[in-house]
Amino acid sequence: MTAPGSGRGIGNGESAAEITTTFVGLPRDSFRILHVSTGNVCRSPITERLTRHAVRERLGILGGGLIVESAGTWGHEGAPMESHAETVLADFGADASGFTGRELLDEHVIRADLVLTATRDHRAQVISMGHSAGLRTFTLKEFTRLVKAIDPATLPPLEEGVVLRARALVRAAAALRGWLLAPNAEADEVYDPYGAPLTFFRSIGDEIHQALDPVVTALTGVPAKM
Repeated sequence: MTAPGSGRGIGNGESAAEITTTFVGLPRDSFRILHVSTGNVCRSPITERLTRHAVRERLGILGGGLIVESAGTWGHEGAPMESHAETVLADFGADASGFTGRELLDEHVIRADLVLTATRDHRAQVISMGHSAGLRTFTLKEFTRLVKAIDPATLPPLEEGVVLRARALVRAAAALRGWLLAPNAEADEVYDPYGAPLTFFRSIGDEIHQALDPVVTALTGVPAKM
């Protein structure tokens, strides 16, 4: 099963005061990304923290209104991240501190502007919760495939704000979904490393990192530093 993920603003490492100062009172000036796996202790925490790390690297700030969090369909509420997941994050220089697992709740889906799941089953579970989640819920690898097909020039420039750009990106990806199908059933899956050795965790971490790179580039308009 997967690991429970944490949920806070783009930095689960930030204090509540920092998050409040940045986001509260600006409900439409923020864009909430929710990563979903099973237990919210392996895949979704890795994806959450790698997303935050990549955004900070590109923008040098919390993200201009981006909030990144995670939860699990069978989330281990209050559980720490798996130790191998922490090691994977350290490999990438990402912060694993302050994480606690969460069970996926209706309120998480309602608040999310984009839901990225580890597998198609997770995507189906999120959509089955309702809340008009279908057009904003994708597997991570599905979203990556769609994002790669979007011309960055058609998105609002970063000068207009990362939130506006992110909303346009999700709309464009949703419009492409029926046209760009996966080559096979496994192409959109990130397999669960729970209970596996560190080498497998690292291979999953590499998969997630590679899938996130085009997404963060599209969101921020800034490519990764070489």
